[in-house]
Amino acid sequence: MKLKENVEYIFYNGKIFTSNPDRPFSNTMTVVNGKITWIGDLEDQKELKGELIDLQGKRVLPGFIDAHLHPLYLARTSKQLSCTPPIIYSIEELIEKLHKQSKIQKTNDWIESWGYDEGKLTEGRSPTRWDLDKATTDTPIVVTRTCGHIVVANSKALELAGINKDTPNPFGGEIDRDENGEPTGILRETAKDIVKNVMPIPTMEENAEILAELGQKLFEYGITAISELMALSNPIDYLDMYNQACNKGLKQRSVLYYIYEDLKDQPILDKELTNRENNVHIGGVKLFADGSVSGQTAWVNPPFLGGNENYGIQTTSVEILEAAAEIAKQNRIQLVVHAMGEQAIDLIVNTFYESKGWLSDAPSIRIEHAAMPTKQALQRAAMAGIAFVTQPIFLYAEIESYVRNLGSERTKQTYPIKSMLDAGISVAFSSDAPATAWADPVNPFVGLKAAVTRIAYDGTDVGQDQKVDVSTALTLYTKAAQEITRIPNVGQLKAGYHADFIVLDRDILTIPKDEIDDVRVERTYMGGNLVYLREGTSK
Repeated sequence: MKLKENVEYIFYNGKIFTSNPDRPFSNTMTVVNGKITWIGDLEDQKELKGELIDLQGKRVLPGFIDAHLHPLYLARTSKQLSCTPPIIYSIEELIEKLHKQSKIQKTNDWIESWGYDEGKLTEGRSPTRWDLDKATTDTPIVVTRTCGHIVVANSKALELAGINKDTPNPFGGEIDRDENGEPTGILRETAKDIVKNVMPIPTMEENAEILAELGQKLFEYGITAISELMALSNPIDYLDMYNQACNKGLKQRSVLYYIYEDLKDQPILDKELTNRENNVHIGGVKLFADGSVSGQTAWVNPPFLGGNENYGIQTTSVEILEAAAEIAKQNRIQLVVHAMGEQAIDLIVNTFYESKGWLSDAPSIRIEHAAMPTKQALQRAAMAGIAFVTQPIFLYAEIESYVRNLGSERTKQTYPIKSMLDAGISVAFSSDAPATAWADPVNPFVGLKAAVTRIAYDGTDVGQDQKVDVSTALTLYTKAAQEITRIPNVGQLKAGYHADFIVLDRDILTIPKDEIDDVRVERTYMGGNLVYLREGTSK
């Protein structure tokens, strides 16, 4: 259904949660030319004249904004061999699946697989080059860990990348080695790029096609605005790619965050590229301060469990942070820094907490994930106006690795959402899909359930004192996400905003909290236009 121009449409008979604190609930809204012109209760407005659309008494929410997402990676992984439960439970099963794939494709074509988590594998360890060699030694194989920070390559892939016993560790990365100094195939953080850089590169056309396909899948989850946290300018410019994807059917409002290494040599951007009124625009410059908790590459203190004094990997410095911040300041965009461990978060906060932000309408600096902030980091981040964009799904889906790496009590202290909010920090929820050990990683309802229950999928308590109520969780996935991403006129249902909203099959505000992940989106609207209708649902 496409709305007619200059015609008023009246969406009525809904249980509308607006995410607008001035009027959190209503039952009717009017839409003209894709924007909400009025919202309230039907009985309060006697002058309404327009075409009626019945919301059938269903719960209505603003469209979700995924403030930290990797859409291209998510689209690509959907085409790769999955190695997550319930498909793969062991290294032996992974080997078998890779071997079968090697028999049905060309020898020189790379085999890519995504999503292993050693905590969920029967063997309780990562696969190695020698495991993957059992599948094939003729075809290069790369298996990416669920966090996206670690890959495993077979001997053929290592050979093509030129990795051998004499290859040094790059800054911010590690090549795992056995007792004889031979690479095991496990490549951490920047070391993985040595292999990535020799892999075939899909064309812009191919990437745009799968992004457009993904857009429709995201509508099934009510996601109407997205972020791209790994944007590049070479070999394919992501801004051009996303605009081409829009021409092929991608409708989500999209903000891109470019990797610092891609911007440092061309620091001044054309203002039109950062124009937030464009459906696709550049919103920030992205850095990594460390790796992942589940992969033991987050820069932590105290060290990970295991007795080998592993504090993780530091992947940036004060000098690099300041240089990236200058680029962000010059272009009036955000500095966005991945940081999970205590030391990584402290590095960022201590570098900037006494500095004045350069944006007046939003946080100038974002910390992505913010898994393990200290009390001092919370206080200083609040003081500096540094925002946290976090992912409740991590504890829910990766509980085995967190408990193994941190212990039960320290795990309960990670992602302290309530403490963040109580400190006065701007917080948004997101998925980081596909970088989590879950078969359905982009589903907002899984993250929402995790945030309001603080119970992992296997029933483990992950910190009851840090759970939030459902209304707060919804706000962090809508209004708060808009305030941090700066995508204009979305995230709330109020006059002057885009009519981007979703209709649910049950009332998320009244059902038992442990059923939230069972909620399904029946209809998704963008600009008042119906863009997704669940099969079997009446219009």
